[in-house]
Amino acid sequence: MADKTYGTLHNRLAVLRAENKWSQKEVADRVGVSRQTIVSLENNRYNPSLKLAFELAYLFECDINDIFRYEKEG
Repeated sequence: MADKTYGTLHNRLAVLRAENKWSQKEVADRVGVSRQTIVSLENNRYNPSLKLAFELAYLFECDINDIFRYEKEG
């Protein structure tokens, strides 16, 4: 049986938002989610769907890997 390992998803959403001088609400409105979703993402309490990750990458005109980073534990 395969050994299960887990990791953590980190993001640079707050940094990118600040660089663009956008509020959490502005980002949320631009990608079609609630402000609370952006708050949860920024606080690493919520992992985005693949679609939302792409929407954020398009919004910030960068690669998904420039926003999100996965660190494997163990």
